Amino acid sequence: MTRQLFFAITLIGTAMLLNSGAEAATALQCEDKTANCLGRCPDRTAGAGDLGGRQSKCLASCDRQLTRCIIRAR
Repeated sequence: MTRQLFFAITLIGTAMLLNSGAEAATALQCEDKTANCLGRCPDRTAGAGDLGGRQSKCLASCDRQLTRCIIRAR
């Protein structure tokens, strides 16, 4: 029973390690994902920002997504 449990845990751990590599992307894939994200952002002010000059929260969210993706790609 102990041997089977150890084998099952080892198998699950190996599968998780192999699957985590599929999430890593190249820098070009990160740029593509960010372009798709930016395309979904509503741009009500045509890039001018609000009265204080701040951009929308959607743009900041896409920038954070790009940063995380590029860090994972390395």
